[in-house]
Amino acid sequence: MPEIINETTKSGRLAPSLFATPAKDLKVSFEFFPPKTDKMEEALWTSVRKLAPLNPEMVSVTYGAGGSTRERTHSTIARILKETDLVPAAHLTCVAASRGEIDDIAREYWDMGVRHIVALRGDMPTIGAAYAPNPDGYVNAADLVAGLKKIGDFRLSVAAYPESHPDSVDQQADIDNLKRKIDAGADQAITQYFFDVDMYFRFMDKVLAAGITVPVIPGIMPMTNFSQAKNFSARCGTSIPKWLESLFEGLDDRPEIRRHVAATVAAEQCMRLYQGGVKNFHFYTLNRSELTTTICHFLGVRPEGVSK
Repeated sequence: MPEIINETTKSGRLAPSLFATPAKDLKVSFEFFPPKTDKMEEALWTSVRKLAPLNPEMVSVTYGAGGSTRERTHSTIARILKETDLVPAAHLTCVAASRGEIDDIAREYWDMGVRHIVALRGDMPTIGAAYAPNPDGYVNAADLVAGLKKIGDFRLSVAAYPESHPDSVDQQADIDNLKRKIDAGADQAITQYFFDVDMYFRFMDKVLAAGITVPVIPGIMPMTNFSQAKNFSARCGTSIPKWLESLFEGLDDRPEIRRHVAATVAAEQCMRLYQGGVKNFHFYTLNRSELTTTICHFLGVRPEGVSK
């Protein structure tokens, strides 16, 4: 009979499950993107309705460089305000718009009742194209943050990159840029998604050493499609560990198992972050509710009246 090897603690006892001690005082937020078709709109609002009972701190809606995408973001924000009790945060970027145009959009959001904006530099409409600011626009996210603060007392979130933005020469330059955004008036940062928990904590050591004390909320992306996630990660500079790739191997045509694996991996990631002191999480939902709801259940974030 083969020897059975158990994972033990230093005391010699079996190590408890990551979920043995329930997480407490967690706060979550969710990101959606504006739908392009009627079918996508139906999927979005189904997700919004299913995730709303989890009482997120806010829900953000992404924003593209094109005019039609901006209009979809605006209409999605307006409907969230009208039909739900959720707190919406509108994304704004510097791309393909003048200062005046962006300022007008920000004033319109303020008049609608929006008080939270995710201020981003943004990427060019053509994938892979080098960033170039509009001649009459905001130069970068720090410049945008400073401009928005002059328009209204918005709560402003900005982006942070545990693995560095693809346009940064190194991580220190990236952290210096994050500090400029915070010094310009940003209230918190939300990270690009990542899969290596230790990397996030090493990044936070450098962030704190730079004198940045605002919350830096980890962005969590449950994988609905590993192949797509791998391609997107290559473009945005997010590394995928070999062990994670191995877990999804052979599951392209097995969506049910893939969802179980994705939920378990993300829930474990969140619990490891929680054990390191993290209590805020931002989920990139991809307009799907199932995985995010499952992960939140693992974490004890459940609708009122549901046992924790």
